[in-house]
Amino acid sequence: MTRDVVGVDDSPAARAAMHWAADEAARRNRPLRIVHVAGVHAYGRPPLAAADAYPSHAEYGQAVLDAAAADAREHRPDLDITTTLAGGPVVEALEEEAADAELLVVGAGGSRVLPGARLGSTGAALAGRVDCPVAVVHEVAPERHGVVAVGFDEHSDAALRYAFEEAGRRGARLRAVHAWQPPAFSPFALGYGPVLSELFEQEKRKAQALLAPWRHRYPQVEVVEDIICGAAVPAIRRASAEADVVVVGSRGRGPLRSALLGSVSHGALHHSHCPVVVVRPAHELAGRPR
Repeated sequence: MTRDVVGVDDSPAARAAMHWAADEAARRNRPLRIVHVAGVHAYGRPPLAAADAYPSHAEYGQAVLDAAAADAREHRPDLDITTTLAGGPVVEALEEEAADAELLVVGAGGSRVLPGARLGSTGAALAGRVDCPVAVVHEVAPERHGVVAVGFDEHSDAALRYAFEEAGRRGARLRAVHAWQPPAFSPFALGYGPVLSELFEQEKRKAQALLAPWRHRYPQVEVVEDIICGAAVPAIRRASAEADVVVVGSRGRGPLRSALLGSVSHGALHHSHCPVVVVRPAHELAGRPR
């Protein structure tokens, strides 16, 4: 059975992530598994105030998990929710739990138990290690805009597929952000007008060609093209201010793939104003539409 997975700790950001994950699971009609990783490798000892009531990692972790599950069931009473108390290093534990998942969600904040052990700091590592999309959700819920934003280039088929599907599912507009930079030490970098204008038109045509097959497959999705001469991360960050979710791709492969997530994906995870979903190429099942 396909399912979504959300990793929780005791932080406000984890609660926001759990609510977001529950909403996403309900939208897709999928069950949700809530996972808490207990143990010294995850969050350290229980806080002093809870030491008497929860003398062990497992007991405190179970209390955190039970509270999250109760909150989720109140938030989405009709959702099929299960829980798992895992142990060991947090990244490895969540990677294992996500092996059969369609989506893995974590919060972007840190645990009050041990501020240095930030659940959100594992988002980039997980996005480079698991095959399913990984969503990182910030603590403060954004205003609803009815917009899905996607950063794309010629290597972004998986991200485009996910973004078009998400926009169609939400009934939202899709803001497609393609950022490019002129070569350094060239007339383009000096702002040579006619040449720069022609280069912009070339990039615009390339971006439109990349979007064309997806527009054909998803004719119901309204697409707003955002072709920008500049760095990709600031462009995606600006788009995220008026989006409900940002989708970016990942190119990491092999044993070192967590180190190869890419500067754009890292930048989007750390600087966007709304939840960010990182989609690995391995998640694309049907290939690019023709």
